[in-house]
Amino acid sequence: MELSLDEPQCASFFCILGAVCAIVFSTLGAAYGTAKASVGISSMSIKHPQLIMKAIVPVVMAGIIAIYGLVIAVLLAGSLSSPYSAYKGFLNLSAGLAVGVSGMGAGIAIGVVGEAGVRASAQQPKLFVAIILILIFAEVLGLYGLIVAIYLFSK
Repeated sequence: MELSLDEPQCASFFCILGAVCAIVFSTLGAAYGTAKASVGISSMSIKHPQLIMKAIVPVVMAGIIAIYGLVIAVLLAGSLSSPYSAYKGFLNLSAGLAVGVSGMGAGIAIGVVGEAGVRASAQQPKLFVAIILILIFAEVLGLYGLIVAIYLFSK
């Protein structure tokens, strides 16, 4: 089958690149958020071991960021077909970058807030609700990227 300018051979490469960007960047953000929040949990648990289960919230929220990237990566990989247009390839690359980069930013934010928040809420328990609210706002950054990625994927 002869390919045209609208369906170049490299078009499917951009879809694959979008899937890779989605999972790699969102997983990097989730890993950083998990590691950073775990440092706070470890240092807090020395004096307050009874608060460990309560302090796991940032780690769980960071893990959700990786799921956003996984969902888009699976959708993009499943959309590959033989005649693939350049337009669709660039849309899928953009979708992968949207969820991946926003997931990385959200993971970094969750890690920084999680580490400081876990330590602060161990010293002052009244801060726990405020820290959870800040973590939710950081998580929503990744959700925004997921929404944009789904919108771009459906075009």
